[in-house]
Amino acid sequence: MTQAEAKKRHAQLVAEIRRHDRAYYVLAQPKISDRDYDRLYHELLDLEKNFPELATPDSPSRRVGGEPLKEFKPVRHAVPMMSLENTYSQEELRDFVKRVQKLLPNEKLEWVVEPKVDGVAVSLRYEDGQFIVGATRGNGTEGDDITANLKTIRSVPLKIGRDGVSPSQIGVLEVRGEVFLPLAGFEKLNAKRKSAGEEMFANPRNAAAGSLKQLDPKIVAKRPLDIILYGVGEVQSPKSKVQSPQSQTELLDFLKSIGFKTPERTWFCKSEDELIAAIAELDKVRKKFAYETDGAVIKLNSFEQQRHVGATAKAPRWAIAYKYAPEQAETKLKAITIQVGRTGALTPVAELEPVFLAGSTISRATLHNEDYIREKDIRIGDTVVIEKAGEVIPAVVNVVLKKRRRGEKKFAFPKTCPECGSKVSRSVRRDELHESQTESEDGDSCNSSLRDENVVLRCVNPDCPAQIRGRLEHWCSRGAMDIEGGGEVLAALLVKSNLVRDVADLYELKLEAVVALERMGEKSAKNFLDALAASKSRDLWRLLFGLGILHVGAGVAKSLARHFPTLDDIFAANAEQLTEADDIGEVIAQSLGQWHGEARNQKLIERLREAGLNFKSELYQPQAAAGPFAGKTFVLTGTLPTLTREEATAKIESLGGKVSGSVSKKTDYVLGGEEAGSKLDKAQKLGVKILNEAEFLRLCN
Repeated sequence: MTQAEAKKRHAQLVAEIRRHDRAYYVLAQPKISDRDYDRLYHELLDLEKNFPELATPDSPSRRVGGEPLKEFKPVRHAVPMMSLENTYSQEELRDFVKRVQKLLPNEKLEWVVEPKVDGVAVSLRYEDGQFIVGATRGNGTEGDDITANLKTIRSVPLKIGRDGVSPSQIGVLEVRGEVFLPLAGFEKLNAKRKSAGEEMFANPRNAAAGSLKQLDPKIVAKRPLDIILYGVGEVQSPKSKVQSPQSQTELLDFLKSIGFKTPERTWFCKSEDELIAAIAELDKVRKKFAYETDGAVIKLNSFEQQRHVGATAKAPRWAIAYKYAPEQAETKLKAITIQVGRTGALTPVAELEPVFLAGSTISRATLHNEDYIREKDIRIGDTVVIEKAGEVIPAVVNVVLKKRRRGEKKFAFPKTCPECGSKVSRSVRRDELHESQTESEDGDSCNSSLRDENVVLRCVNPDCPAQIRGRLEHWCSRGAMDIEGGGEVLAALLVKSNLVRDVADLYELKLEAVVALERMGEKSAKNFLDALAASKSRDLWRLLFGLGILHVGAGVAKSLARHFPTLDDIFAANAEQLTEADDIGEVIAQSLGQWHGEARNQKLIERLREAGLNFKSELYQPQAAAGPFAGKTFVLTGTLPTLTREEATAKIESLGGKVSGSVSKKTDYVLGGEEAGSKLDKAQKLGVKILNEAEFLRLCN
């Protein structure tokens, strides 16, 4: 075959495979058999092998994934990716409609209802029809570049266009949507992971998120991810070439016409009653969808009206998410077992008759603590109601008392640890808010307040195998030291074989010992040891978080790393010095002091130092020595007339001040704008001086 003949045949194959990809993955209307498709695809691969110059970036062969990435690069969104306000109430939905109508008096309102896909929000940028970059939402302003991973998704077109419109006529088009893992694919993936002895994913959304965070696109290509597109960000269409959509319904039609997969079902509504009927109908049909949904998204249809209504700092005023009440199911409580965590806390777990709920089969659910069981009067043998309201492990909500018969047994909490037989202490614990509540999407601390007190039983033996396993898993986790391969299965094997008793032991492991572990091949063992070696250079905040100190989450660790240059400086600081750091209160300072006061922990730190781990902070921000704001702490809230939050922060820091995420007695000024929230109320109660933008700029000058 000549070069010219190869080029011609390659173009034919690419066009034909793209048509079949669209028919199968976007339209769900396959035109040929899988065998015939594979024949075309392998012909393309053979052609590109013999003529490498034909393998263009938009070739279907690029779906299999490229070389592993070293890291995800940041991508700044040209148009912020905002989140949605949400409600569970029909009354609040009606109030939302009335608020929009008040902003558009005497105007006719029309609405679009779309399924709320339970996936991962992403952005795809096309230039002259070519897929250029894809990113996660991140903090709304900046996300991670996951282009290589998104290219492996068959329903993501690498080139867009339609009859009568060339790619160059589309200009710049940034489309937004949700990546998800279909329920069938999720079940197959978990079955494969279980058979391989790997930790299973908790739910399809976690699996999708975990897949997109893989540094090796070849791994992502093996997972059946899919995508639905429903919105746009930046758009730069050449004038007089393509008529821009003027409404959400027109946009969805346009996106579908140029090759994107859009919501399979939408509703067009002209009144509140029609909206209520639409979300009720969606609730009935959504269980037939191939993916999980947790609600409905209601959008004002007209783009002109959307622009007029505008947005707050975080969310558009013209859209809202209506969340359905969590799905519930009844089942039998067969037994109650005790799970021992890395801090020694004993947590009761309900062992259930398997029941299908919210897309997966549930056989275990959390019972929280001893007080919860007592308050709900939960007994072994009861019929219980469970729900999956965003929790990784579903929860027991209540007992179906009318189904209680004689024979149900009250559960007696153990007086010794079920793992090691050590004594159990009973103490009052003040639980921190869940990390999802205390940390923003980029990991920064939002609120360090504490919540309800409850009684917790705790194993007093720090050498308890369950605690050691938990500490190892936490140390290796992605949010801490990010050590690939150091999950639940390997942690259990290392502890069982007595190779590892604390995280410092990890850095003394030899290849021969790891290879000898059950189901551990030489390649996997070497990869794990390489990941351990790489973790030695991780930034200080990751190490501090990985130590698992009570109340020191990722956000708190970052705050400390910004305030102190080294780990030694943190542990040398007294309580007063620690609380000078943003969001660090007395409880956290006391916890740090208690942890470092123990001889075994001091020895651990020295062993980590000897192993060569990094104790210096890349986040350290020494306070400016001079400036009108030297020693002053600001809190920002709301939307300012002309300054972005980043610009205001930069001004404050350049003049010697610092910006905190929460209002306290240590706050000197609160800079407030439109839609200022609870921070403004708290500042007024504490007597903190509140500035508007004009007053702030006068102080700057």
